[in-house]
Amino acid sequence: MLFLRRCILFLPVWAFLLLAWCGQVRAGEIELIDDNGRAVLLKEPARRVITLSSQITEIVFAAGGGNKIVATVNSSDYPADAQKLPRVGDGLQPDPQKITPYKPDLIIGWLSEQLELLEALNIPLFVSAPESLAEIADSVENFGTLLGTSHIARPRADLLRQTLDMLAHTNTSRGAQRPPVRVFIQSGAEPQYSLGGDHLLSDVIEICGGVNVFAESASITPQVSAATVLAAKPDFVLVGRAGAAAAPAVDPAALAYWRSAGLAAARDGQVFMMDADVLYRPGPRLIDAAGLLCDAIERSRK
Repeated sequence: MLFLRRCILFLPVWAFLLLAWCGQVRAGEIELIDDNGRAVLLKEPARRVITLSSQITEIVFAAGGGNKIVATVNSSDYPADAQKLPRVGDGLQPDPQKITPYKPDLIIGWLSEQLELLEALNIPLFVSAPESLAEIADSVENFGTLLGTSHIARPRADLLRQTLDMLAHTNTSRGAQRPPVRVFIQSGAEPQYSLGGDHLLSDVIEICGGVNVFAESASITPQVSAATVLAAKPDFVLVGRAGAAAAPAVDPAALAYWRSAGLAAARDGQVFMMDADVLYRPGPRLIDAAGLLCDAIERSRK
């Protein structure tokens, strides 16, 4: 029995020594599983980063690593400091020749195809593609680990999680035994496209006690017409408009259009716009704006 207790006592030390001997545990190394299921290994926190999408740029800044970005893609325009960064193209098909001069020690992308295009560079590439609101917060924390800014990233991620928990609790209480508010998401100035249920904005609407009227569409960007929107009978219209405020505001142009089309929600004044980038990018701003959207949807019930 004494022998057994001694074995159990020293097992963790033995296991650690074995892993170290095998080269699997090294001081300072970072290993994370990315959203593509790949293990990404860094010898130390990244110092020179290239981001391949605007939402990734936003998340890196939220994680406290904006000063480590050496270049990004054309669409990265938030926060303001991101507009000063050098550009490497559109990010959909990154050009290795444009990336190499910046000597990055980490590339953060969002598409599997980017792996194939950049594999020959032998630079660690972390794929970040949040598929839920909770995963946005996880991405902030992961980037903090990769960049050595966890002291900033972890509290920010925890705050995002707390926001989601609070919204879910508040609007579950609000919406008890009441039908959901039917929401039409108008993508663009004209009513030609909407967003399907796979988009994270649908999750926000659900948290707010609403339902996306085109959530069952097989497409993430279903094509719509005035007739199909009228048939869906939305109670609330949300327009993603470039340059609009982050908080919901009445959209005069869309309100006039839908009133002339005979939409009941428009007669009640329930046609609002918000900044398209805030709504469509899977980043912290979407969670930050969710409370304002929830309040607007709740007011539409009255």
